[in-house]
Amino acid sequence: MNLVEKILAKKSGRKEVFPGDVVVADVDTLLMHDLSGYITSKVFENEVKKPMKYPERVVMVFDHHFSPPNEERANLLQSNREFANRHGINLFDCGSGNIHHVGVRKGFVRPGTIVVGSDSHTSVHGTLGCLATGVGNNSHAAMMMPYGKTWFRVPETIQIKITGENKFGVTPRDVALWITGQVGEGGAVYNAIEFTGSYIKDLEIWDRWLFPLITIDVGGKCAYIEPDEKTINFVQNITDRPFEVINSDPNSEYSKVLEFDITELEPQIAGSPTLGNVKAVVDFNEAPVQWAELGGHGGGRIEDIRQAAEILRGRKIAPGVKFNIVPSSREVFTQACHEGLVSVLHEAGCTWFPPSAGSNQAINMGAMSKSEAMVSTHARNFPGRNGSPDSKMYLGSAYTVAASALKGRLADPREFIKQEIPI
Repeated sequence: MNLVEKILAKKSGRKEVFPGDVVVADVDTLLMHDLSGYITSKVFENEVKKPMKYPERVVMVFDHHFSPPNEERANLLQSNREFANRHGINLFDCGSGNIHHVGVRKGFVRPGTIVVGSDSHTSVHGTLGCLATGVGNNSHAAMMMPYGKTWFRVPETIQIKITGENKFGVTPRDVALWITGQVGEGGAVYNAIEFTGSYIKDLEIWDRWLFPLITIDVGGKCAYIEPDEKTINFVQNITDRPFEVINSDPNSEYSKVLEFDITELEPQIAGSPTLGNVKAVVDFNEAPVQWAELGGHGGGRIEDIRQAAEILRGRKIAPGVKFNIVPSSREVFTQACHEGLVSVLHEAGCTWFPPSAGSNQAINMGAMSKSEAMVSTHARNFPGRNGSPDSKMYLGSAYTVAASALKGRLADPREFIKQEIPI
């Protein structure tokens, strides 16, 4: 059995499971943000009407409404606070950070566990060797909250093996965007995905993170990276909560094996209207942008902030461009302060926002008119997601976002990066 099958077998009390089996499994963590939490809470209290069995396993993070713009939204957050207090669940209020980064940094995501969430990018937690997937709000209310369980159909598994080394100016985010285009939207429907290969194994955890993040965008159910020494050290440095490392058997079977060598890859952009519209930056013909942002489920990491600062140090963003910097967590903002990156980006003309999901769905910030375009590290670029459905959203690496903000149009970041030549 592979990692996903072993976890499902263990958590459902079986010796083994096979693709197509339906199991009811114990859940270790439920992650909700303020929007999904509000919906789930109403169903749980008004329709399910049962006690919360494991409140210590339930987490709610205020990352969309991090600064409520009106009374209605403020009331929604207050309702969530009252729900959390009544049932004793874990609540992380405004300014704590992005739901997924908070879940990891507070020790709720660990190898060998099952993590469910209403956010579609919950699969990102497979980075740490667990089974993580998005599940509907009503399922949370009816199964996870009163019973600590949910049901799964055991998925088939696709292996994606990535080899090679990045060219100068190319980052793991460029690779992840490109892989999305290669697999295709709907190319892995209800499959588990194992990301492996020498390229993945050489990455540090927060760069590995970018690969399970794309799972839902290719239609997958969940994704994972086999836990190794890097995984164990990372988790042990964050939490003292117990966990069990589970690895796939050497003879695990896959429904498909896809192999990619990324050695010749150029900096990439995913352009509106879909995530599958991925091309080299130069192929977008220097399209103009008025907005830039580091943020979202995959953005706002310290790695992103360092890359932006590398390009913008001593420079100013283009007139007419607004550049939002949204740390993924309070810990990342603290680190950016200690490294002097906050002042570097502020002096370049950027605006810092509280740790959150940023302009995701444009609830608190980043709404665009029909004539505007944004380049960002977000995970989605669907029409209307950030304001007018006629606006444009381009996704790229932090290097590309910063270079584009500097020029006011989509730009190849290699123009602004100093290449270190070995002596």
